[in-house]
Amino acid sequence: MARKHVPNWNGAFVGRDGCAGILARMDNKSGFELRDAEYQRRVRESFERQGLMKHLGAELVSLDPGGAVIRVPFRVELTQQHGYFHAGVTGAIADSACGYAAYTLMAAEDSVLTVEYKINLLAPADGEELVARARVVRSGKTLKVCMADVFVKKGAAESHCATVLATIMCMAGKSDRTR
Repeated sequence: MARKHVPNWNGAFVGRDGCAGILARMDNKSGFELRDAEYQRRVRESFERQGLMKHLGAELVSLDPGGAVIRVPFRVELTQQHGYFHAGVTGAIADSACGYAAYTLMAAEDSVLTVEYKINLLAPADGEELVARARVVRSGKTLKVCMADVFVKKGAAESHCATVLATIMCMAGKSDRTR
């Protein structure tokens, strides 16, 4: 059976399972100006240096100009007292997805830092996997406003469990590396 794809929030295509990621495109249809043609490599290297994402077992599934998808599989260590994914896990992957969506639009010599975010928890995150799909809503020179929707997958079903609105700062000329 051939894979079916549906348009996502910015016109790219994702698998019906929602986790296939954004397929590569030959052009930048997001409308955002790319300041670094090597953004994919730079963003993925940065993600690999995040201790918390490693600890959670999170994976950077896909990147697109102004977009990022992160998922994390269920583990008992990531739950709250009812056995649902803890809201801290939900917030962490949504925050990182927003930050990396913004980072795709920054120059190679810049780095990224979250200024603030607000999370609305819409339903219990009861399932086998959390998926955060983030996109840049407004890309200013210093501040980028981003939004992430977080979904929990249980079997073939996917439920929208949280929405995040974040403000991300471009730290111009500041390296993403600590050493």
